[in-house]
Amino acid sequence: MREDWEYKKLGDISSSLLIEKAKKRFSPNDVIRYIDISSIDNINQCLTGTTSFKMLDAPSRAQQKVEYGDILISTVRPNLRNIAIVNDDATNLVASSGFCVLRINDAALRRYIFYYVVSNKFTAYLEKLTNGANYPAVKETDVRKALIPIPPKPTQLSIVSELDKLNELIRIKKEQLKDYDTLAQSIFYEMFGDPVENEKGWEVKTFGEIGTLERGAGISKKDFVDDGLPCIHYGQLHTIFGAYTRKTITFIPKDLLPKYKIAYPGDLILAITSEDVEGSCKSTAWLGDYDVVVGSDAAIFHHNQNGIYLSYYTRTKAFYNEKAKYAKGFKVTHISTKEIASISICIPPISIQNTFANKIEQIEKQKAIIQKIIMDLETLLASRMQYWFD
Repeated sequence: MREDWEYKKLGDISSSLLIEKAKKRFSPNDVIRYIDISSIDNINQCLTGTTSFKMLDAPSRAQQKVEYGDILISTVRPNLRNIAIVNDDATNLVASSGFCVLRINDAALRRYIFYYVVSNKFTAYLEKLTNGANYPAVKETDVRKALIPIPPKPTQLSIVSELDKLNELIRIKKEQLKDYDTLAQSIFYEMFGDPVENEKGWEVKTFGEIGTLERGAGISKKDFVDDGLPCIHYGQLHTIFGAYTRKTITFIPKDLLPKYKIAYPGDLILAITSEDVEGSCKSTAWLGDYDVVVGSDAAIFHHNQNGIYLSYYTRTKAFYNEKAKYAKGFKVTHISTKEIASISICIPPISIQNTFANKIEQIEKQKAIIQKIIMDLETLLASRMQYWFD
C-alpha cells in the first residue's frame, strides 16, 4: 500500500443506516420519482431519468429514499457497471432495492469513492462475489465489506481533480460529436425539406419500387474468425456503424454456409431485429470497394440511389411513422423485407443526393478526428485510474 494511505470498508465510510426507508418517509398518495437500473447510463455513469408513481402504485423494489450526491451501485449484473451519482436535488427520489446506496458528506471523498467504484479493480472484486445464473447479483453486505484504499485528503483532491479534468475533456468532445450530428440533420432538412410534408414536391415511391430487398443469411458472433470473408452482423448496425462505412471489422470462414447473402458497394444494410421500434431499420450504407456478407437479422437493399441519402432518410420522422406500422414484438422487435418494401420514400434527383452525401462525408471526416481524440482521452483516463487504484 502507498505511504500514508489506509484501507477502510465501504460500510465504515457510509452506513446503510443513513438511508431512509421510502415507506416510512412517504404516504401512499405521495408522488415519488423512482430510480431503477434502467435509469442509469452505464457508459457515462450518470442518472438519465426517473419514473413518477404514487407511492402506493410504485414497484415493490422502490424502497430507498435517496438524495443529491448519493452514489448508486447496482448489485445486479455488476459487470455492467450501472453506477451513478444522484445529480438531482428533488426531495422525492426513491431508488430500487437493487442498488447499494452510499451517502458520503465529504465532497472530495465522495468523488474519490465514485471513481474507485467504477474502476476495473472494484468491478473485478464484485464479479468474484456474483451468484446466480439467470439473475447474477452480489449482496449489498458484500459491497459494503469491500476494502477501499483511502489516501490523505490532499491526494484525494489531486486524484479527483485529474480524473475530473479528463472526464470533462471527454464530455466536451462528445458534445462536439452531437453538434456535428445535429448539423448533418439540419443539412438534410435544408436540402430536402421535411419528408412528412414533402413541401419541395419530390417524387414519392416505395422502397420496393426503387430497388430490391433480401434478408441476410445466418451469422452469429461465435462464427467470427481472424481471417476470412468480410461480414456485417446486425448487432454492429446498432452499436458500431453510423450512416455509412467503408470497412468491416469481422470475418467468417469461407465454408461456413453453402450460400451467402451479399451486400455490394453502395447497398444499404438495415437491421430487421431490434429492441424497439426506434432501433428497427437502423441502417448503414456499405461504401467499401469489396463485397460483404450480411447476417440473417439484417436486410440488404440493392438500389440505384445514393446510399448515404437513403441512410439519412431512414432517420427521419416520416420513415419512423411508416416503420412503426409494421415493427412488432414485445421484448424483441421484427420487421420483414416485404414490409420495408412497402414504406414510402421521397426521391430527389440523384445529383442533389450526391451533393448531400459529399457534405456528409466532410462532416464524418471531422467526426473521425474527434472520435480519435476521445479514444486517446479514454485510454489515458483508464491508465490513470489503473495507476491510482491498481
